Amino acid sequence: MNDTKSLAKGTGLAWLATIVIGALAAVLLGEGIDINLSADVQSVATAMLDAEPRLRALSWVGLFIFALDLFVSVGLYQLLKASGPVLAAWSLALRITAGLLSALGSVFLMNAAEIASRPAYQVLAEHSDQLLLNGLQATSSYTSFHLSLVLSSVALAGFYGLFLTSGRIPKPIAAWGVFASLFVAIAIVLRDFVPVVGHSGVTAAFMVSNLIALLSTSVYLATRGVRTDP
Repeated sequence: MNDTKSLAKGTGLAWLATIVIGALAAVLLGEGIDINLSADVQSVATAMLDAEPRLRALSWVGLFIFALDLFVSVGLYQLLKASGPVLAAWSLALRITAGLLSALGSVFLMNAAEIASRPAYQVLAEHSDQLLLNGLQATSSYTSFHLSLVLSSVALAGFYGLFLTSGRIPKPIAAWGVFASLFVAIAIVLRDFVPVVGHSGVTAAFMVSNLIALLSTSVYLATRGVRTDP
């Protein structure tokens, strides 16, 4: 029982850390160079050429978050495998795949840092070509992030479903987690085909819904653990 509580609290703390560190990195390091915060590829590519230290920092932070998130994923699997071994294993596999896609974003940021810092690129490529190269890195980072977000959200819907049926966390938190996770995944996919879903209001709605779900779950796990006798 104590081992389960400790695992749940450790998982919650690691999960909360990924949220806090990710938010701080976006605010302190990502301004102007994070394509996921701006849809203007040209301005992001231009800013990248003068932001080598921040690009490197974001890349390393991204890898650190990947490591934390891997711990969270394995922790959720361990907590929930008895409630549904197949769904728990499937959700774990999806979360790991999503994490690997997200880690690719760190590779693309490091590529952009190399393009910005290496004198060889100033010889091999004109300024416009350097912008094109960085634009490709930014676009690749954008696509890897959003593909990762969809897979991760679907995986979390599976974990939240197991939390809901097992009663290991309060049902309102689990039910909201299922809703928010599916909302994120469905909205991101649909906006590629239904333009109105790409409206900023819809994006804000699923981001806030997801943030509420992630914060409520991580804080509950970190402070209370899981119910051992639902």
